[in-house]
Amino acid sequence: MIGMKLLSLAGFMAGAAILGLVAGWVDRKVSARVQYRVGPPFFQNFNDFFKLLGKETILVRDGVNWLFVAAPLAAFGMLSLLTAMIGTALLFNRGFGGDLIVVMYLMMIYSVALVIGGASTGNVYASVGAGREIKLLLGDELVFILVCLVPVIQSGYALRLEAILAAQAANGPVILSPSGFIAFVLGLLCIQAKIALPPFHIPEAETEIVEGPLMEYGGPLLAFWKLNHHMMYAVYPLLLVLLFFGGFRLEGLGILWAVLKYLGIVVLMILIKNTNPRVRIDTALRFFWKIAAPLGILAMILAVLGV
Repeated sequence: MIGMKLLSLAGFMAGAAILGLVAGWVDRKVSARVQYRVGPPFFQNFNDFFKLLGKETILVRDGVNWLFVAAPLAAFGMLSLLTAMIGTALLFNRGFGGDLIVVMYLMMIYSVALVIGGASTGNVYASVGAGREIKLLLGDELVFILVCLVPVIQSGYALRLEAILAAQAANGPVILSPSGFIAFVLGLLCIQAKIALPPFHIPEAETEIVEGPLMEYGGPLLAFWKLNHHMMYAVYPLLLVLLFFGGFRLEGLGILWAVLKYLGIVVLMILIKNTNPRVRIDTALRFFWKIAAPLGILAMILAVLGV
């Protein structure tokens, strides 16, 4: 039994990695078209990942090396577990009590790992980036929790992912309601911040702090950070599909509809990325605390009222 669970986890991990690398190629290709460029070939992200695996890993002499090494691996493990939970709910309609709470906790671990990895080097730019990541997490996390609570309320206060799917199968997708639409838009913006995409790519601002927390990373460790970034292109859109679009069925035309749902969210993320400049960290915090959080509370109130 344990062997089957480990095999399933490995399958979901490999699937998320492949889907994330492909989605990263879609990102680069669509971004190139928006900017009147050709873009990379299909296997470019795969080539970059395997090339980095063959490079040398350089450890900072005065850094906390075990944290430096453990951070990207912990983030990878978290994303693998998160993928398995979301994939099990979407594909097999199975979960466990309160799994949505576990999902929200796991999503925080990536930012924590990024902060620990960047701060462990002692590099000035990496420390600045780690500090920005903490501030951004404090801004978007509350809003994302409010976003996740809207489907919970509409599904009869269910915290199980399969129960949320069942409620949408019976009553229609959450996004078709006003509260669900508001929550989905806020969730999309929170995802931009969690993946550090424009306009919220503040922790890794290349023109200011040279990759921020990833400044000292190279070789296989940088390969895992890049893979983690691409895997989030798979995890977060699929979570939005589950919470707001009622999941999908991989049979008949349902396969095409599933692909369209997923790609639709990914393309929206890419368009937001390519049409907005980077904002300052204080501007981002004001947006999440003073605009997004009140809208999230409004969406919750509407959901309680059945709107």
